Amino acid sequence: MNISSKKAQNTALLGLCLSVVFFLVTFWLGAYWSARVLSFLSWQILSGALVWLVLLIQFYQRSLAEQEKLDMSRMSKAIQQDTIFSGGADRTALFEQAQKRLVFFEKWVLPIAGTLIACMEITVGLLLYRKATDIVASPKLANPFLAAILIVLVAFISFLVSRYATGMSSETIWRPLRAGGSYLLLTAALGALTTAAMIGAQYKYTVGLAILEYAIPWVMIVLGAEILLNTILDIYRPRVAGQYAQAAFDSRLLGLVNEPGGLFHSVANAIDYQFGFQVSQTWFYKLLERAILPLVLFAVLIMYLMTSLVIVGPGQMGVIEHFGSPDPAQGGRQVGPGLTLKWPWPFDIVYMYPTDLIQKINVGFVEDEAGAKDLLWGKEHYQEEFDLLVASAEVISKQQSDIKVPPVSIVRANVPVFYRIKNVSDYLYNHTDSAKMLEIISYRELTRFGASATIETDKDVIDFSLLGKGRLEASRALQERIQKAADEAGLGVEIVLCGLQGIHPPPKLAEDYQSVIAAIQTRQASVLNAMADRIRMLTELAGSVEEVNALYALIGQYSKVKDSLPAEQNEQMRRQLTASLEQARGQVFKAIRQAEADAFEKATLAEATGERFVGQLKAYQANPQLYKRIERLKMLEETLEKIRKYVVVADTKDTQVYIVDLQEKLTPTLYDMDVQSVIQDANK
Repeated sequence: MNISSKKAQNTALLGLCLSVVFFLVTFWLGAYWSARVLSFLSWQILSGALVWLVLLIQFYQRSLAEQEKLDMSRMSKAIQQDTIFSGGADRTALFEQAQKRLVFFEKWVLPIAGTLIACMEITVGLLLYRKATDIVASPKLANPFLAAILIVLVAFISFLVSRYATGMSSETIWRPLRAGGSYLLLTAALGALTTAAMIGAQYKYTVGLAILEYAIPWVMIVLGAEILLNTILDIYRPRVAGQYAQAAFDSRLLGLVNEPGGLFHSVANAIDYQFGFQVSQTWFYKLLERAILPLVLFAVLIMYLMTSLVIVGPGQMGVIEHFGSPDPAQGGRQVGPGLTLKWPWPFDIVYMYPTDLIQKINVGFVEDEAGAKDLLWGKEHYQEEFDLLVASAEVISKQQSDIKVPPVSIVRANVPVFYRIKNVSDYLYNHTDSAKMLEIISYRELTRFGASATIETDKDVIDFSLLGKGRLEASRALQERIQKAADEAGLGVEIVLCGLQGIHPPPKLAEDYQSVIAAIQTRQASVLNAMADRIRMLTELAGSVEEVNALYALIGQYSKVKDSLPAEQNEQMRRQLTASLEQARGQVFKAIRQAEADAFEKATLAEATGERFVGQLKAYQANPQLYKRIERLKMLEETLEKIRKYVVVADTKDTQVYIVDLQEKLTPTLYDMDVQSVIQDANK
């Protein structure tokens, strides 16, 4: 053979040695600096080392087969000179063992090795992805710039060996080297990206490292899945004698990047086939083929230079970081609305925030997409609401008076907090997530405020109750608390409004709350009715409550000192009390006037009775017998005024007995008829 596999064997050995060394270096650096991205990169390099190991064994078998063919060609010449009894054919068959091993290796070992490499890549990729999604953040590198220098050396050497191996793979007999070259090119690309991420980490720009921690495991998983798919397809692919059979671990995806010229040739052949003539041989296609790379590079350059233009919209403020620092002394600055020039990325990076936009965070609830529902106590208002403990009056159980109920109540508070950014620098750099920090502060201040607030609706606390008029004042107090805490934390925000739009009990306890409030309102109604009755009674009593209180105080004072004061002062105070009573209105005035009328009536009657008695005494003295009879008849006249009376005059000596039937008869009898009058009427 004109081309020997020995050179390819040495190249595979070089690729294997470099891959093993790069694996050990990156793995040690990742463990020493606790850099997960370097540890992930080392496992990708190890998968490439396994590919180089398989290629080394394959080309070693090919070298043995080539040496065996050379020995057999020499032996065939010697056999031609021997006799037919020398047994040369049997000896020739003995030297074909290396070729059989090569055929067995390429038919069975290569697919099995590809399957093992695929399983290894998928398994390691899944483990690395699970580690990347761990909630424990990756520790910061102590010296990212030094790590970047070491990784760029790994990437540069990998790129050189990749180009060398890919160039050798243009020969058909060395075509398997393309698999190793593709993996080294992947190592070079990931190493370059890791270097850029390390430089960004040097300036506290760690998003590149975070992206690579997810990207490297996914690359390994995708390559492993491709190898498994290639292995399955190779089982059904027809094999032609003498035609190169591409190994399963020779990635087609990496081949598109490793040999872009092959992709262009395939596209040109497809165009020629579709149009029916050699389009790829026209001057325009050749011009386009020569100019496509400069045009693409020019477009990339223009797009890169466009990163120097910054357009800040109305109501926004931009912060430009120069090499990761916003300090004006180091080149950083803040820009307002308009067009601004800066250094291209990654030298200058701009962050824009809406400073005039009123933003909102929801405290105490999670709002659903449908928005707020009917704000009723017995229904859920939002997708999720959180309970809040508030102060309450201490209550003693009636059943167990020695057990005190905790003086707290459970309510739900829906508090939307509206704010705007007033200091972009503080908002951006004092905290990793200022909006989340503001939400945490709002929850903390709401909890503290709830511990001192109340929800009772009694008259003496209704002005401070969250369920009464105190909600407006509570909103202002809570806004001041959140603003003060935000200023102390250096958030750089201004609290515009803190709304207590929904203070209500949990829906399951709504009926209990309503029953308590109904009882409180009933009690308040009873108190108010009693007060109204008191005012009505006192007003009816003396005209007004103030006059009654003044009279009550004056009467009480007079009752205390009437026995201890001198007669003159006592009389003066009595007159003052009498004058006050006479000036009073209402029932006091009526009672006083009625008493005066009764007194006058009794005095007049007593005087008239006395004068009448004097006249009766004189009449009696004049004729006692006549006076008695007159008085008796007068008594009978007054007593028997409405009674039927019969007067019978008889002599005292008369013994005739009169029977008088005084019963009233409804129907007269024959004895009651006046016969004489009837006869007279008949004669007439």
